[in-house]
Amino acid sequence: MSSKIPETMTAIAITEPGGPMVLKPEKRAVPRPAAGEILIRVRAAGVNRPDILQRKGAYPPPPGASDLPGLEVAGEVVALGEGATRWSAGDPICALAPGGGYAQYCVVPASNALPVPHGFTLTEAAALPETFFTVWHNVFERGGLKGGERFLVHGGSSGIGTTAIQLASAFGAYVITTAGSDEKCAACLELGADRAVNYRNEDFVAVVAEATQAKGVDVILDMVGGDYIGRNYQAAAIDGRIVQIAFLNGAVASADFSRLMLKRLVHTGSTLRPRTAEFKGAIAAALERQVWPLLAERRVAPVMDMIFPLRDAWRAHERMEEGQHIGKIVLDVE
Repeated sequence: MSSKIPETMTAIAITEPGGPMVLKPEKRAVPRPAAGEILIRVRAAGVNRPDILQRKGAYPPPPGASDLPGLEVAGEVVALGEGATRWSAGDPICALAPGGGYAQYCVVPASNALPVPHGFTLTEAAALPETFFTVWHNVFERGGLKGGERFLVHGGSSGIGTTAIQLASAFGAYVITTAGSDEKCAACLELGADRAVNYRNEDFVAVVAEATQAKGVDVILDMVGGDYIGRNYQAAAIDGRIVQIAFLNGAVASADFSRLMLKRLVHTGSTLRPRTAEFKGAIAAALERQVWPLLAERRVAPVMDMIFPLRDAWRAHERMEEGQHIGKIVLDVE
């Protein structure tokens, strides 16, 4: 590596499974990029729910990935592995990482990086990869959402939700979302949702029926699970597609599966982190073609909630677990 790159760096490690306070700064060796990889001097790192699951010991990193949390970063390229020819030292990029983002330096597959959109700060850019890769693959590739269709996304004020609302609206879908307060619902409407349901005092199944003249929604993105599974089947249209990306209310549910048959529903799901670098690279290429121009025009942008210093990653986790955030929580890396 270049003499300008130090041998050690500050990173946030999970010292043992547990609450936010198990996240501690420590010195680590700066990783070296292997063939097809790049080394990034991290300036900002996004915080996501998989980080919290990993901290609790419920979401181990895939084989070969760093044990440090952090699935998305933004910064400058500082070293190139063999064959990583697209990027040059000094390029400002954001990237999806298999782990290791809570650190001053992070290695990622070169194909999983994207240029920082025109006019974006590195802090904003760090809020892009995990949610945009996830939404693009699950809503548009797995769910097949098209312009003119009706779309329901749960957790509309989350990082995933705010991204899904904006992209679905930008591509011409009618968007319904659920959120847990009037303030969050108002934020969702400002982002382009056509109808926002406060799930604490409204039934999304009834609202969907009313808003769609009983036709139902064509695509549902669900991170809640639990009793939402059966209710999603009620809200779905004939030939509807339901894409499961998490189970905040649990993975065990009672549902009337006859609706799956009678409505010809597709209920699928995915996890992104274990997929290959090649698979993620294909998503990156699709995003660069179809979404990055929207970002450059600010037709779509990450909703920023709070920014914490890297050393205070535990506070960022507390913020996410409190559930009051709207949009993305990001770490500022010195």
